[in-house]
Amino acid sequence: MFTKNRELLMVKLLHIFCKGQIQLKLLLSISCFLITIMPATAQKKFAINGIIKDEATGETLIGATVTIREMAQNGTASNSYGFYSLSAPEGEYTLVYSFVGYVPVSQTVSLHQDVKLDIALNSKNNLKEVVISNKTPNNDNVLSAQMGVEKMDMAQINNVPVIFGEKDILKTISLLPGVEAASEGNTGYYVRGGASDQNLILLDEATVYNASHLFGFFSTFNSDAIKDVSLYKGGMPAQYGGRLSSVLDVKMNEGNNKEYTVDGGLGLISSRIKIEGPIVKDKGSFMISARRTYIDLFLKASSDSNIRGSSIYFYDLNAKFNYHFDQKNAIYLSGYFGKDVLGLQNTFGTNWGNATGTLRFNHIFNSKLFSNTSLIYSNYNYVIQSFIVDNQFKATSAINDLNLKEDLQYFINSKHTLSFGINAVHHNLAPGSVTSTQNSGVNNKIVESRYGTETAAYISDDWHVSDKINLLYGMRFSDIFLTGPGTFNTYDALGNVTSSKIYGSGAIVKSYFNLEPRFSASYSLNDQNSIKLSYNRNTQNVHILNNSTSSTPTDLYVLSSNNIKPEIADQISTGYFKNFNENAFEFSGEVYYKWLQNQIDYKNGAQLIANPNVESQLVYGVGRAYGLELFLKKKYGKFNGWIGYTLSRTEGKFDGINNGNYFPNKYDRTHDVSVVGIYQLNKRWTFSSTFVYGTGDAVTYPTGKYNIGGLTTYYYSSRNGYREPSTNHLDLGATLEGKQHKKYHSSWTFGVYNAYNRKNPYTITFQDSKTDPTRTEAVETSLFGIVPSVTWNFKF
Repeated sequence: MFTKNRELLMVKLLHIFCKGQIQLKLLLSISCFLITIMPATAQKKFAINGIIKDEATGETLIGATVTIREMAQNGTASNSYGFYSLSAPEGEYTLVYSFVGYVPVSQTVSLHQDVKLDIALNSKNNLKEVVISNKTPNNDNVLSAQMGVEKMDMAQINNVPVIFGEKDILKTISLLPGVEAASEGNTGYYVRGGASDQNLILLDEATVYNASHLFGFFSTFNSDAIKDVSLYKGGMPAQYGGRLSSVLDVKMNEGNNKEYTVDGGLGLISSRIKIEGPIVKDKGSFMISARRTYIDLFLKASSDSNIRGSSIYFYDLNAKFNYHFDQKNAIYLSGYFGKDVLGLQNTFGTNWGNATGTLRFNHIFNSKLFSNTSLIYSNYNYVIQSFIVDNQFKATSAINDLNLKEDLQYFINSKHTLSFGINAVHHNLAPGSVTSTQNSGVNNKIVESRYGTETAAYISDDWHVSDKINLLYGMRFSDIFLTGPGTFNTYDALGNVTSSKIYGSGAIVKSYFNLEPRFSASYSLNDQNSIKLSYNRNTQNVHILNNSTSSTPTDLYVLSSNNIKPEIADQISTGYFKNFNENAFEFSGEVYYKWLQNQIDYKNGAQLIANPNVESQLVYGVGRAYGLELFLKKKYGKFNGWIGYTLSRTEGKFDGINNGNYFPNKYDRTHDVSVVGIYQLNKRWTFSSTFVYGTGDAVTYPTGKYNIGGLTTYYYSSRNGYREPSTNHLDLGATLEGKQHKKYHSSWTFGVYNAYNRKNPYTITFQDSKTDPTRTEAVETSLFGIVPSVTWNFKF
């Protein structure tokens, strides 16, 4: 259906986007109003703007800081595309450009008119001899109004030891306070009491619906292809929406526009390679990165013919191309393709994967106004097949998104930066279908596809009120239209159909409109200490129905409908932030409280897969989450790392579950501790380690049993009324850099996961004792003991 109607879909999406121009005009009117009420100044000001890049590769740098030495409070940071702009009165100034891991640059400017100044910074890793201190005077984490955000340094991610030796973004962010890993070795994560589907994961602006490989033991993100990682867990900026708990914004490398390079690595179970270089030197470049596991190659050596014909592997392909027409116009095309294949010969097979594509156009209107226009495609699908003669079937499911968006930034003056934009996303969800052969005992079953369009507009202002007060405030306007064709039922509290209506193609079945205010403020006690406060509301219209603790290939996606209301979360947080020892250390303590509305859970014994009446299996309620997060990080020097601690509580309340009382969610975890240490012994050896501890998850255990026809049936009382044992493990890593050559460099990465062989529980099941059937035994299963790894990395 999606393929046949793609032309109509584009026309419809463009029409909706054009209707959104009304919202954009409203935003422009508000913008003009804000500009006119801002205090006027008699002294004429001029703008300094440009692009900040890496000198060696030409990659734009995100979040590089620019300050005017003579005006301590007049500064800015490069945006997501490397662009910056700031204003000052006429005069002579010294601008200081800095970025973590790069040598700061000072530039003298004679400001008598608007000035365009592009800057290239040199990475300290590219210098033969560094004669400048490693300590970068950056205290933006204290002064900025933004709170609940973590910027991840790719160099640190590459040194953090993880299972199987694969550098992994998702496993690294689970070491941060407020972020909890779904289970041992898994890439699923929860943020501040939110479910795993309440995290928005973006790759070059495209939504990644299932960010895991091999049932969650690897993530879809090949670190070689990644440039920047930002996690927002509170005080979410207004340009982000669609999920309740967090945004993980991941951006790919653009490619080296200076020279051609090849780098990669060979590991025990996977290998990777990246190729990049200029299309036209200094104007355009490309990057192509690929990764594949080869567990299936070992299976071919098995003496068992069934195992020898089995498949178990995944692959990733990242690609990005860009071209700068001139100093004001640039185009980018990026894509991701990944798939898992798992099968047992002549028995079953399954594959699932993501595909994304982003076409972006950057335009600089003038020294203060920057525009980014994007057309984005996202797809996730899975196929499950049975090849057994009397039980042959094929089950499929998919979700397709097409998104058109416009984002603008207006750098008004040194006190105000205005961000505003609109977007329209068309969703096509094929919840599931089962097809079978004539001789199969499985019946065909097709569940109707669902269609919906989300539109949104936003505006926000980053206001430097004074030397001590900074505000980041805004509003997001969001709505969703659920449309036909299809048959739509309405259910009562017992799941019975109370009405049914057929809608034609494009007919509006149900719509919801929400206002999402966003507000953050910081008060600086001095340059090294501040307190912050934030409030934000988020809504969610794409929901995952999943009975497991983390994302699985068979997750079922549904839209807000006549039965399912948009989920809503209101979060308030406050905290104390401090830097010390010349900004080499940073400390933060945050407390938060989150109210959750229209939460979704499942009736006992719910049937979700390929169920045309799946909404009849759902129950709705409210939730609450609150906690304390402590974070101490050392950013610079030979020894760096962090300590994170979270004390939290997450609860839900649903009619028909636990007598309508609050009960712990399955991902409720009272204590969560992580310690990360990275030590550079010398130019060749770097050692690292991580230690994690977590309270056991909330689980439902049987409280009694009875026997029917010789089979034991267990009786369960309160949901999530028990706790699994606590988990902890220590991981060790080391990197040995090879000797430097003019055109070639290599290194070895060694790792030991779970160094002291802790047997952490993965599942706990119950069975009758073999010696005394009246007694019940709990059987604990652990997945991992000690797991060593070694990887050879190369670059030339």
